[in-house]
Amino acid sequence: MEKNGESRLYKLRREKVKQIRDLGLNPYVTGYQRKQVARDIHRDMEGKSPEQIERTQNTYVLAGRVMAIRSFGKAAFIHIEDSSGRVQIFIKKDELGDEVFEEFKQWDIGDIIGVTGTVFVTKTGELTILASEIILLTKSVRPLPEKWHGLKDVEIRYRQRYVDLIANPEVREVFRTRSNLIASMREYLDENGFMEVETPMMQPVPGGAVARPFKTHHNTLDMDLYLRIAPELYLKRLVIGGFERVYELNRNFRNEGISTMHNPEFTMLEFYMAYADYHDMMNFTEELFGHVIGRTVGSPQVTYQSTDIDFSRPFQRKKFDECLLDIDGLGNEHLKDRVQALEFATRRDVPVDSRDPLGKIHQKIFEKFVEADLTGPVFVYDYPIDVSPLSRRSDDDPDVAERFELFIAGIEVANGFSELNDPRDQEDRFKQQVDERKAGDEEAHMMDWDYIRALEYGLPPTAGEGIGIDRLTMLLTDSASIRDVILFPHQRKE
Repeated sequence: MEKNGESRLYKLRREKVKQIRDLGLNPYVTGYQRKQVARDIHRDMEGKSPEQIERTQNTYVLAGRVMAIRSFGKAAFIHIEDSSGRVQIFIKKDELGDEVFEEFKQWDIGDIIGVTGTVFVTKTGELTILASEIILLTKSVRPLPEKWHGLKDVEIRYRQRYVDLIANPEVREVFRTRSNLIASMREYLDENGFMEVETPMMQPVPGGAVARPFKTHHNTLDMDLYLRIAPELYLKRLVIGGFERVYELNRNFRNEGISTMHNPEFTMLEFYMAYADYHDMMNFTEELFGHVIGRTVGSPQVTYQSTDIDFSRPFQRKKFDECLLDIDGLGNEHLKDRVQALEFATRRDVPVDSRDPLGKIHQKIFEKFVEADLTGPVFVYDYPIDVSPLSRRSDDDPDVAERFELFIAGIEVANGFSELNDPRDQEDRFKQQVDERKAGDEEAHMMDWDYIRALEYGLPPTAGEGIGIDRLTMLLTDSASIRDVILFPHQRKE
């Protein structure tokens, strides 16, 4: 429900649409041949004196949204904004004529207009277009909020992102940074011999992550399908098929809660490199981040929520068990003995299940007591095999997986490992996951017999990794919530 003031303005603007039509004008024009943008004018006039600017007599044809109007009877100043920035427009009744100036009186903040004119500098030093022609291109019926930042309910910003983007240039910059981040990732991977591919979003067996999937039904095939939780198993099928370096910038869907770090629909970069292991992948990740952050931010140093982060190589590396041993009161006995680990977790209010295997207990302890303090960037590596169903088992310790996660400012940003390529070991681990699923774990893997068959043809020694695009964008734009970096985050019904 709109406030009374907004409702009154809304009705007034709808009436203006009628008045414009009554004048024989179209308030919603088809097309407009814009020739320049605001940035062009500022660039062309940079370094010139006011006298030099007026002597140029360059004619500009612009279009943009009206963001401010100051009217003085027979003249007015208007600020318009396009995708490149803002510029001031000066309109005079004597310059435009009575009829056009009367049309201008039906304009409001939020309208989209076209302007033709030459440049001069006002007494206050502002670069301005003296309009020789103006035209209304699109009438805005709903008024923009006067003080968008003053809104208490941030849900409105996410729900009406189109208004958020109009009113807040800094929000647009967040998404430009996100776009540049993705472009620079593609650039680096392409330069290093990776091929971009596309894999199914609807899968008969969801796999590649421990997560609860969304389920749908295909009528023609009369079969249930799942929105993918990860592209991993399909990408590894491609490595088996001979594409030795592949990547996908993919949308994943997980039927989980919504928080500052989680959205049910999110973006990942996932890539695989044959004839490499998880140490190679950590090295490659440092190089990738160096390229991406240099291109996106321009410096290896960023500040996230008042925490300074330095992405200079090398990143810190720390074993998973070493992280656990830093917890006050946790000793070597808790690393090897399940009963003692369970007792420690229960005593310290870690949400464990009495049936959890040792590795899962350790994972939950790690999540509660370690993650938030990992400023990083830090690679935590050698995870428990119990929580790594697709990772290669360490030759030195069968309870350990050749797996790492990258943490920055307490946020898990990436997950990578040496890929499990032993089909019998993978089959056994799938069966263990199926048992856990039967016991009530809805996030456990389903059995994927076709993937086992693919492994039987031979997956070369391979390392793979997934990087969370949303979370990395949060870090590079100092955004506190994942919803600040997703254009249209999921929300409850209005």
